[in-house]
Amino acid sequence: MLRALLLALAVAAIAVAAAAAEKRKTYIVHMAKSAMPAEYADDHAEWYGASLRSVSASTPAAKMLYAYDTVLHGFSARLTPQEASDLASADGVLAVNPETLYELHTTRTPEFLGIAGGDAGQGLFPQSGTAADVVVGVLDTGAWPESKSYDDAGLAEVPAWWKGACEAGASGFAACNRKLVGARFFSKGYEAAMGPIDTDRESRSPRDDDGHGTHTSSTAAGAAVPGASLFGFAAGTARGMAPRARVAVYKVCWLGGCFSSDILAGMDAAVADGCSVLSLSLGGGAADYSRDSVAIGAFAATEQNVLVSCSAGNAGPGSSTLSNVAPWITTVGAGTLDRDFPAYVVLGDGKNYTGVSLYSGNKPLPSAPIPIVYAANASNSTAGSLCMPGTLTPEKVSGKIVVCNRGVSARVQKGLVVRDAGGAGMVLSNTAANGQELVADAHLLPAAGVGEREGAAIKSYVASDPNPTATIVVAGTQVGVRPSPVVAAFSSRGPNMVTPEILKPDMIAPGVNILAAWTGKAGPTGLEADTRRVGFNIISGTSMSCPHVSGLAALLRSAHPEWSPAAVRSALMTTAYASYSGGPSSSPLLDAATGAAATPFDYGAGHVDPARAVDPGLVYDLGTRDYVDFLCALKYSSTMIAAVARSREYACAENKTYSVGSLNYPSFSVAYSTANGDGGGDSTTVTHTRTLTNVGGVGTYKVSTSLAAAKGVAVDVEPAELEFTSVGEKKSYTVRFTSKSQPSGTTGFGRLVWSDGKHSVASPMAFTWT
Repeated sequence: MLRALLLALAVAAIAVAAAAAEKRKTYIVHMAKSAMPAEYADDHAEWYGASLRSVSASTPAAKMLYAYDTVLHGFSARLTPQEASDLASADGVLAVNPETLYELHTTRTPEFLGIAGGDAGQGLFPQSGTAADVVVGVLDTGAWPESKSYDDAGLAEVPAWWKGACEAGASGFAACNRKLVGARFFSKGYEAAMGPIDTDRESRSPRDDDGHGTHTSSTAAGAAVPGASLFGFAAGTARGMAPRARVAVYKVCWLGGCFSSDILAGMDAAVADGCSVLSLSLGGGAADYSRDSVAIGAFAATEQNVLVSCSAGNAGPGSSTLSNVAPWITTVGAGTLDRDFPAYVVLGDGKNYTGVSLYSGNKPLPSAPIPIVYAANASNSTAGSLCMPGTLTPEKVSGKIVVCNRGVSARVQKGLVVRDAGGAGMVLSNTAANGQELVADAHLLPAAGVGEREGAAIKSYVASDPNPTATIVVAGTQVGVRPSPVVAAFSSRGPNMVTPEILKPDMIAPGVNILAAWTGKAGPTGLEADTRRVGFNIISGTSMSCPHVSGLAALLRSAHPEWSPAAVRSALMTTAYASYSGGPSSSPLLDAATGAAATPFDYGAGHVDPARAVDPGLVYDLGTRDYVDFLCALKYSSTMIAAVARSREYACAENKTYSVGSLNYPSFSVAYSTANGDGGGDSTTVTHTRTLTNVGGVGTYKVSTSLAAAKGVAVDVEPAELEFTSVGEKKSYTVRFTSKSQPSGTTGFGRLVWSDGKHSVASPMAFTWT
């Protein structure tokens, strides 16, 4: 009887412990280092541990995952809701935030940007081994170290100040070299949430099983690799934006996503290691800065003179879909190159429609047309047109070309579904969500992606002809495509929902059909059924545009090591272009989603122009105190500011008036509050102040403004002329934006330019009425 009772008690205890463990989630705990008791001065992690033990009375005890001390003072731990609540009220604790799951925002580029070889390229980047040596830290899925893009030929020895490491893990990660100078992995948050890593599916090491991290890191700073291509497409020399920069990879993303506790640990290590630029092609939507782990980590990195570049997101073309909108982050949207991969859908009635394809299999379609069917008519599913797994009827698609609609599932997976159902080929039709934007894929069967208009015409032919037929002809690589760039339809857009007065994205860069290095673990589609292996792959996303800017920032940091992260971003923004080929302002960049003119909510300052960014003339500089004043203008409490800035030493002065319009940002976003919706009402004036720092020669700059679709807005700049007599000299000006009330939802745009005849320092202007 006693033995049975003891056994029952033991089982109950185990059940209670298991229940406690199941209730636990990962939280990020922000600590005030200034409140740390003296006895812990030599070991802050012990103080974190004591704080954790003070609230963890349950069994098993709460488990600490990481202790942070570079981009964050604090730790991450698995806590119950009650433990998290208790800890939030403990001495020295600033905030306790639940972990966030982030997702990846998943060549011809140097030539397109004007930095391929010659003086234009080499002049931007001094020889490595100088004081200007730069390491780009890439937080992603790791790296495939055997890639030729990590060849270190011609590079000097790794700088003595570099503190990074090469962690082998369990996969036998190859040794780092003078190019790939660091490789670490962070999985505690992922494993705490998802369970132990399945090493049959992914490597518990910095090795890249996905391909995304290898692609982004080689885009930023990969070595030049002659003869690169994907199945012969985009053949040429592949090189990163900063081919002489070093690369360090921090694997923080896994099959289950990217967990904020791991991301913060990666950022913590990257800054401590000595990276000058951090590149994060990931996001988790827009959130208040005091609860945004990437924003918090980026604030500390910026404070320590590290530029942080992040992708804007792939949630376009809808408005207010941005990620990573903090003003101390450089936020990058995506545009197209002047290169395409045409494929032609030739119908039985003789009509020919142009699309794109990267198919290069050994089973092309016959030149003679074969039957073609619309997936919606070859399925018993109400969503049959989307070619989802298991929805096609083999008897109706066997031996035929199948027309599938884009959406919901991956484009390449639709091709796999068609192939497995017996289909001979696929036409992938855009819908209204994607418009005329074409993204090429290395499909597993003959296939072509077509725009919405072409897709509608093809589907109309299939519906009207009693015996419709077609074939697909893949035509290789085409360069010199015009117009280019255009804003990618998938690129996330403004306005900025967190702070409408900060215009985001900051700029766009190439992000469509980008060739870069790839993993040896996965095929070019990333599908398990894809057994092909390639050294380079062509993919698209703001994940691809972000490392372009990260690499360009490395170039500028090398050419101008004295510039702050804000100065580097300013140089890239104020020299970006928003119209084609230096043409008139009446020829603005276009939007792939609509075919109409894009706006600063789509492209920010414009498309990067690195050859001009190296000599911008003037820059808008910012420091830590400026960003704290910005948080004061947002009415942040002292605790919220301390959570972002890692310290209670930063505070808002009671006798000072703060304004978001005073943040020295290189763009202008004016958010008017509308009293009524009839377009009437009194005039409202919003004032912004800015300070320009001379980084060029002696000169006198005069201002000009232009407005587009900004009815009733008057822009007054005072003074209208600024004279600079020395490098480093600062001059301030004031802009008054006056407008009568407009109907809610109205938007308008413009451009403000300071010019001395040689330099044009341009800032976009955006106006919203809500």
